[in-house]
Amino acid sequence: MSKSTTDPNAPMYYNGIYHFFYQYNPRGAVWGNIVWGHSISKDLINWEALEPAISPSKHFDIKGAWSGSATILPSNKPIILYTGVDPEERQVQNYAVPANLSDPYLRKWIKPGNNPLVDPDIEGVNASAFRDPTTAWWLHGHWRILVGSKRNHRGIAYLYRSKDFIRWTKAKHPLHSAPHTGMWECPDFYPVLLSGIQGLDPSVMGKHVKHVLKVSLDVTRYDYYTVGTYLTDKDRYVPDNTSVDGWAGLRYDYGNFYASKTFFDHAKKRRMLWGWVNESDTTADDVKKGWAGIQTIPRIVWLDPNQRQLMQWPIEELESLRRKNVKMSHRQLKTGDHIEIKGITAAQADIDVTFYIPSLSKAEPFNPSWTDAQQLCAQKGSKVEGGVGPFGLLTLASRNLEEYTPVFFRVFKGSKKHVVLLCSDARSSSLKDGLYKPSFAGFVDVDLADKKLSLRSLIDHSVVESFGAGGKRCITSRVYPTLAVLENAHLYAFNHGAETIMVENLNAWSMKKPRMNVKMAG
Repeated sequence: MSKSTTDPNAPMYYNGIYHFFYQYNPRGAVWGNIVWGHSISKDLINWEALEPAISPSKHFDIKGAWSGSATILPSNKPIILYTGVDPEERQVQNYAVPANLSDPYLRKWIKPGNNPLVDPDIEGVNASAFRDPTTAWWLHGHWRILVGSKRNHRGIAYLYRSKDFIRWTKAKHPLHSAPHTGMWECPDFYPVLLSGIQGLDPSVMGKHVKHVLKVSLDVTRYDYYTVGTYLTDKDRYVPDNTSVDGWAGLRYDYGNFYASKTFFDHAKKRRMLWGWVNESDTTADDVKKGWAGIQTIPRIVWLDPNQRQLMQWPIEELESLRRKNVKMSHRQLKTGDHIEIKGITAAQADIDVTFYIPSLSKAEPFNPSWTDAQQLCAQKGSKVEGGVGPFGLLTLASRNLEEYTPVFFRVFKGSKKHVVLLCSDARSSSLKDGLYKPSFAGFVDVDLADKKLSLRSLIDHSVVESFGAGGKRCITSRVYPTLAVLENAHLYAFNHGAETIMVENLNAWSMKKPRMNVKMAG
């Protein structure tokens, strides 16, 4: 049966099981007929699909059961908050609880009759732009949640408080808002340690943490975040002045990535991130293939030691899928070189490579007007010879390079420090017409004192997830090659810059296919 998946919802770890919910259309490969899909896993790699957890059925969600979050209450009882759409098309906030806590898979969920918990009209909020409640945190005797909204063109994260998780009151002021950003969808708010990769429960406060506020911008269809300070005495969030608080701000991912959600995995003390990867072909293509939308490989997130941005890395469990391994070390990449990495399944692979740059003297001067990384990547693509770079990987490449998705670095000389550009350029990814093939890119805030740049790319047939400089910049590309498929896909290391680049160390693995959403019996 055709189906569509979009926003990740309410991921949680409960009594030894990972639960993942998602916006899901069981009737077709287009948006509509949305229910909460529900899948479970013990290892985050192999998944089994259960019956939908929440479907429109009551007066408070009859026209839609939209995104939301899970909170584990101190009594070890999970509760889901989600947005429902009522008969008047108003967006209201509801809750659902497991029907049977003794069921290890939490198959059935109940929507109590005292819903909705939060009514926009009572609070004087725009009922057509009021959605996606966050995971709750506990502070000063109250639970707190955020709900995304807008007023004119100002994006808003409304703050609500409750003593009992049932009766909620809107705070006098939003937690945060920003002008000219439009509707804030899928807000996420959580603490991160100043030092170390360990994750934190959302209720952890103190001088040893900063906070992250992420919102999904309905206008631009990408996620942006800021790092800042939660003023607990005022219930206000103040972003640091180290990044833009708006469209040009930091993103989790500079490619196909939206409506993301994090959660604290208390089993392994880590904060994990999920994101929706939408399609780049047409709706007609989606209907033909019978499905649309995937989720990224789960990632852990933590604060960069520079405290200006987040770092991300694929979960360690992914390594259980690694099979045949090939290595390369101390291999020169001269101008124009393409060295094939043979011996692995290039259409389904995990590649981790460190490049060494012997000299930065040939780096091109950086023009301060180049503020748009994607535009710069389009201007200076993988075929445009530079001083230092472009160099990197040609993924999902056909034998004669009619098709390929290059993931590469280019280094420029700025006025104070070198500027590093990471690109994942889909323009040459497919010979097929009618596709969205952007030159995704982001600037990498990295110190080149050791003259090394690392790149990890996860390749899975029609998606390439790349992590530059240990996870400082991440780009997900959705591509649809026609020639570079299955055993006809190839992988190359390349250099089109004047400066010779050294592949200091490269590891590449064929990846085994996991159990993906197999229907659970019974």
